[in-house]
Amino acid sequence: MIRAFDVISLPLLRLLDPEDAHRLAIRGLRLMPQGRPAADDPRLAMRAFGLNFPNPVGLAAGFDKNAEVPDALLRLGFGFVEAGTVTPRPQGGNPRPRLFRLEADEAIINRMGFNNEGAEAALARLGGRAARGGIVGVNVGANKDSPDFTADYVALIETFAPVASYFTVNVSSPNTPGLRKLQQAAALDDLLARVIDARERMRKGTNATPVLLKVAPDLTLGELDDVVGIARSRRIDGMIVGNTTLARPSTLREQAKAKEAGGLSGRPLFRLSTRMVAETFVRTEGAFPLVGVGGIDSGGAALAKIRAGASLIQLYSALVYKGLGLIDEIKADLVSVLRRTGRGALGEIVGADAAALTAEDWPGG
Repeated sequence: MIRAFDVISLPLLRLLDPEDAHRLAIRGLRLMPQGRPAADDPRLAMRAFGLNFPNPVGLAAGFDKNAEVPDALLRLGFGFVEAGTVTPRPQGGNPRPRLFRLEADEAIINRMGFNNEGAEAALARLGGRAARGGIVGVNVGANKDSPDFTADYVALIETFAPVASYFTVNVSSPNTPGLRKLQQAAALDDLLARVIDARERMRKGTNATPVLLKVAPDLTLGELDDVVGIARSRRIDGMIVGNTTLARPSTLREQAKAKEAGGLSGRPLFRLSTRMVAETFVRTEGAFPLVGVGGIDSGGAALAKIRAGASLIQLYSALVYKGLGLIDEIKADLVSVLRRTGRGALGEIVGADAAALTAEDWPGG
């Protein structure tokens, strides 16, 4: 049924302006019939950050910015959904056009600028669905005009602690001026110290909401050393590697659109983001799990990200080109690999290729 839907809907949605198509997709998911997703193969189950994921395939932040349709997305077969990025106050984002398809490259460029309805609206929706279960994380960010970015993150941790399955501290979007400076050592150490303190203040008994850090794939290895060292010292629960890139590989076919400002995502990001997963994995030394993001558009790509060191993966841009059937396709391919190799669980191959990847030449473009 989903395959048939993709065959009909994908060509029609691609005729629309990308942002209009996105809005239409959200409306369509609101109308999706109630029901339960098919049970996942138990070999796909993954435990990370103290949470039990039915499968490792998640939806990245940026699609359901306002937590409008997390349950519909879970019914489609995602193992988890990340809402946001949410800021304390509503924010219109950057002027349109701000979202561009590079169809020949199966890529996206966006400079959305954390457009969202604000924390109050997202909190009301998440509070209303909290009893339904499922893993729904909240990706948090700062308002563009905030005098204190770190204070915004702290306020959001305090606001969403009762309803978030986990938090993602997003300091890696290229579309909020000054935000990526929070990845620098001193600023990041202060931010994570205050975020973890807020999380502990909101703790209920033994249950503390996991805090993940989302970083850019554009970090130098020296910067990554600092980031991982601080993340470990502050005892965060995991990292998401990585966000969109400001780089423009020379291999891009849509050179005119490639000149648009913003972050690049999709297939061209795969090699860089996978290398960064491997580099992060060897630096964490098992201190916490990783979520791999960037260019995952097949079961093979998902497997490569896991073997590079990701316990979980996230999709977004590939859905624009491959459709919703990609979710089940990836899960089926992962089960097939486990069956063929006699593995009992995906966790057995996490990071299997990490050391080898870090010894290769740096991904060019």
